[in-house]
Amino acid sequence: MENVVEVKNLTHYYGKKLVYENLNFNIKKGSIFGLLGKNGTGKTTTINILNGYLKPTSGQCLMFGEDSYRLSPETKARVGFLIEGHIQYNFMTIKQIEKFYSAFYPKWKKEPYFELMAKLQVTEDQKIAKMSCGQRSQVALGLLLAQDPDILILDDYSMGLDAGYRRLFLDYLLEYTKGDSKTIFITSHIIQDLENFLEDCVIMDYRSVLVSMPMKKFQQEFKQYRFTTPVHNLTIKKNEFIKNFEIIRGKASLFTFADKTEVENFLTKESIPYSDLSQVSMTLEDAFIGITGKY
Repeated sequence: MENVVEVKNLTHYYGKKLVYENLNFNIKKGSIFGLLGKNGTGKTTTINILNGYLKPTSGQCLMFGEDSYRLSPETKARVGFLIEGHIQYNFMTIKQIEKFYSAFYPKWKKEPYFELMAKLQVTEDQKIAKMSCGQRSQVALGLLLAQDPDILILDDYSMGLDAGYRRLFLDYLLEYTKGDSKTIFITSHIIQDLENFLEDCVIMDYRSVLVSMPMKKFQQEFKQYRFTTPVHNLTIKKNEFIKNFEIIRGKASLFTFADKTEVENFLTKESIPYSDLSQVSMTLEDAFIGITGKY
């Protein structure tokens, strides 16, 4: 399948501070891709490099086969980008901002925009500055959909939105991806919203990548085990086998891609006394915290 985005050995510094080193991933045409990680792991930096706003320290980032730092106007017109904060020209009315944006995009389709505005039950002369944060987010989404881009890049779309508006946002994004091989690249701090939404993901840690795989595979293969131990101050260091470990008053939680037998063998080999070992089901948010840690 054709790759819309290719990130190759991307390394970036801010001054002497390393953000990450040798980051690699591809985004397939027609897929829904999530770049996940805690604050400060480089998600927005990656999106800024992808859009050509930053030049990476080293490595290469391609969009539709072009170097992202030198995108042609034709390629830029194929990209819809939502930054944190959603919308800038809030002094305009709903009708004025649609007319303003339409002049810049040759494939402009106003119907998706006004369809979404009708759902908000607002008039065309409604000023955006007088709308709620959730309503402004839908204005931003409507403007993006009207551009008819081949890839949507959404940097923390969920900022300031309640559950209803977040769900509406994702529902419209799913409709957008149906047909025409549209692609979505998304980051968000509300991990649970993306559980049945993402197809592929990269989960970042500070300076490194923890996971790069299809979302369903990650949720199926990443596991949490709990057990009881009399060693209340037990410590298990993270490694290729143990992705995370915590213990509270003798109740231990261990996160790994291994099966139960492998965990039993590990605990026995390390002479760790245990009982009541069992696998615990996890939501996507549980798994995300399990792989990245709580702090």
